[in-house]
Amino acid sequence: MTHQCNCYQGLDFGITMAFQPIINCQTQTIFAYEALVRGEQGEGAAVVLARVTEGNKYSFDQSCRIQAIKSMAALDQQAKVSINFMPNAIYNPRTCISRTLKAADQYGVDKDRIIFEVVESEQPISNGKLSEIFRVYKNQGFTTAIDDFGAGYSGLNLLTDMQPDIIKLDRHLVDRIDSDPYKKIVVRNTVNMLLELGITVLAEGVERREEYVYLREIGVALMQGYYFAKPALESLPSVPADCW
Repeated sequence: MTHQCNCYQGLDFGITMAFQPIINCQTQTIFAYEALVRGEQGEGAAVVLARVTEGNKYSFDQSCRIQAIKSMAALDQQAKVSINFMPNAIYNPRTCISRTLKAADQYGVDKDRIIFEVVESEQPISNGKLSEIFRVYKNQGFTTAIDDFGAGYSGLNLLTDMQPDIIKLDRHLVDRIDSDPYKKIVVRNTVNMLLELGITVLAEGVERREEYVYLREIGVALMQGYYFAKPALESLPSVPADCW
C-alpha cells in the first residue's frame, strides 16, 4: 500500500522539460523529440535527480511522464515524444501506467506517439521484471527503447528478453567512429544484427558531420546529438538544413 500511495501522490515535483530532436536521416525529417528533465528554473538533470530518494522516486517517475506529455501536447499535436522512465520506480507495470494513460487521454496525445526508453546502464533490476514492463507497455500501444546500449549491465540478453522496438547506441561508440577502426567493426556488426532482428537503430551523441555520414552509410536511420540541435527548454528546436 505504501508503494501505491507514493505512486499516486505528490505528482508536482517542481520540474520542467527540455526537448532534443531525434532525426530520421533517410527521410530527412524529425522522427521524435526526447524529453529531458530540468528544474523549474532550467537547472540541469543532475540537480533535479539529486532530489530523488527511495521514498519519492515513484512520484518523480510519474511526474516526469505527465510533464513530458503535457509539454509536448502544448508544443506539437503530431510529434512523437520519447520519455525516460525509472524501472526501479515501478512496482506493478499495469498499475503504474494508469496515470500515463490518463495524462495521454487528458492532453490528447495518442499512445502511438509515446516512446518509453530505459537506460541500460542504470542499476539493474531482474530482466524478468523489465521484460514484463516492456510487454505491458507494448501491449498498450507504446513504443519501447533501450538507451545507452553497449555501456550497461545486461548487453545482448536485453535483446532476447525484452525485444525492444528501438536500440540507442551509446554515445561512446559513436564518438569519432569515422576514424576508429575498432568502433567501426563493433558498430557495423551490431547494426547489422539489430536490423536482422527487426530492431530500429538510433545513434545518440552525434556531434560531427563525419560521424553522421558514416553512420548513415552503414544503415543507421535515426540519430540524435548536438550536430543536429541542442536541447531547448520547453520548446522544440529545429534542425538546420545544412545538417542533411
